[in-house]
Amino acid sequence: MSKILNEVLAANRGYVNDFGDKGDLPMPPGRHFAILTCMDARLDPAKYAGLAEGDAHVIRNAGGRASDDAIRSLVISYKLLGTREWFVIHHTNCGMELFNDEIMRDLLGNSLTTASLDEKGLWYDTGEGPGSHEAKHINWLTIKDQEESVLEDVIRIKNHPLVPSDIPVYGYIYDTKSGRLIEVPAATEAGSIS
Repeated sequence: MSKILNEVLAANRGYVNDFGDKGDLPMPPGRHFAILTCMDARLDPAKYAGLAEGDAHVIRNAGGRASDDAIRSLVISYKLLGTREWFVIHHTNCGMELFNDEIMRDLLGNSLTTASLDEKGLWYDTGEGPGSHEAKHINWLTIKDQEESVLEDVIRIKNHPLVPSDIPVYGYIYDTKSGRLIEVPAATEAGSIS
């Protein structure tokens, strides 16, 4: 077994010992809201949003983008589990700002191994092929400007035909240097109840 696997399983044993009555938590989130945010390991939604287990749904992907799958999860969160408010939270210093679709497609077309970033901020392959051109069929939802991407995602969610108009969607950027949530007023306005 790998070192990481051993560490995860050991941590889980400790968690089980202190699990208490968490097995009795209801499936619907107790505070009736959901957060769509980035998978970045520096972000801990439980801490920055004051969550305990059972409080809210947290949907994470690269960039915290309103992908089809993220919207699918939000719709299930509302329709079957009763969430009534949603947050879109992107963050500063996001890796999704470091490349675009063309770069990702080129890298994957050359090799499937992990790429590296040089001192000039350019990506390069460290391994050899084969790669795959399947990457050209994916919209990687990269980010040029955090405020614009939050606004774009809130608008996409609010305009989706499966999203009821009475769900407010708030737009924020998490500052990785301070931990502060910074409102994107245009996004929150676009996500308000009409």
